[in-house]
Amino acid sequence: MDKYDRLKLENQLCFPLYAASREIIKKYKPFLEPLDLTYTQYITMMVFWEYKKINVKQLGEKLFLDSGTLTPVLKNLEKKGYIKRYRSQDDERILIAEITGEGEKLKEKAASVPEEIGKCVNLEKAEALELYRLLYKLLNN
Repeated sequence: MDKYDRLKLENQLCFPLYAASREIIKKYKPFLEPLDLTYTQYITMMVFWEYKKINVKQLGEKLFLDSGTLTPVLKNLEKKGYIKRYRSQDDERILIAEITGEGEKLKEKAASVPEEIGKCVNLEKAEALELYRLLYKLLNN
């Protein structure tokens, strides 16, 4: 292999990951627009639907997002009435975020999104599970 072959786009693992991620996120748009959520807000709400209340630092770790990205997302979700943020009574340095009743109601409206996205992704179940496994292997490196 020529030393410049490594610079070809077709030889990069990162490129199809990046492009596929962008394409999948685009497929979410028509399902998330009626919910008035961006993709990042949606995945954030998924964590709230599961955990109800979480330390913001832990939330960022679960979503692989830094505080500079997460803070505006949380501000917007709070503005929409889906979450509330407050300082821990035990340690004021810790910011807690908690789902509201409105945020819980949104869960019902969002319940069909994963199934709809599944219809848009042209993978067999075994292929999807293998891709999921491999992607998490990369993330956990």
